[in-house]
Amino acid sequence: MSDVTAAAKHGFTVNLSILFGELPLLERPAAAAAAGFTAAELWWPFGAEHDPSQAELDALRKAFTDAGVRLTGLNLLDDLSKGARGTVSVPAERDRFRANLPVAAELAASLGATALNALYGNRVEGVDPAEQDALALENLVLAARAAHGIGAVLLIEALNRAESPDYPLVSAAAAVEVVDRVNAATGLGNARFLCDLYHLARNGEDLAAVIDTHADRIGHVQIADTPGRNEPGTGELDFEDLFARLTAAGYAGSIGLEYRPSGGVSADSFGWLPRELRAAQ
Repeated sequence: MSDVTAAAKHGFTVNLSILFGELPLLERPAAAAAAGFTAAELWWPFGAEHDPSQAELDALRKAFTDAGVRLTGLNLLDDLSKGARGTVSVPAERDRFRANLPVAAELAASLGATALNALYGNRVEGVDPAEQDALALENLVLAARAAHGIGAVLLIEALNRAESPDYPLVSAAAAVEVVDRVNAATGLGNARFLCDLYHLARNGEDLAAVIDTHADRIGHVQIADTPGRNEPGTGELDFEDLFARLTAAGYAGSIGLEYRPSGGVSADSFGWLPRELRAAQ
């Protein structure tokens, strides 16, 4: 991509669960700062099999504050590295999700985050999908209220079916339908669509149409090029056009970089984005 002037209309946040993954977690905020970023986001960083200790939570907070990096968004309880795709619709995770919710909200609030991302969860063999959907709504209502309590939005994301074949939200329309259900149930209006252009493109969606149709529901945007999920300029997407379309549609939020560096070294993958544009606005 030769020109990113439209990117100047948006701040950028770097996802430290996928970028700088070659470094230990606690070293990643400083590495992001050294690359010129002032904001970052995270998948749930502690796995889903144990509750983080106070020492773990404090160490993560210190890594961000020492680096001068703000955490803008945090995924709720999950373990993506083990194939999970969220826990809100998974009956076996009901109690853990609810116990973790205030922990995640407090961590997010303490670092300035304004978004919690609740991945919906995979379908479970032998469980009625309607039962999972009912549980998801209950949990998402709780999550929306927790997000509201810290001045944040609750994000609901569509993933791509190739990489997440058991995940039921594999279109923008499906994710937005859940957003609308949650907002109707809470009356808070703080559930939003996480528009991940990589996942939507992998699903074959018309990205321009998604932006135009759902602009009023978009709470955050994430990007990676397709099909390799690497940095812009390595694949098929025209990010200059997509950034301009987002701006024209009224989206003024940040753009989350959620890609794998094609060369394996994260710091070498930002050449497409001038350093002066990397700081969050």
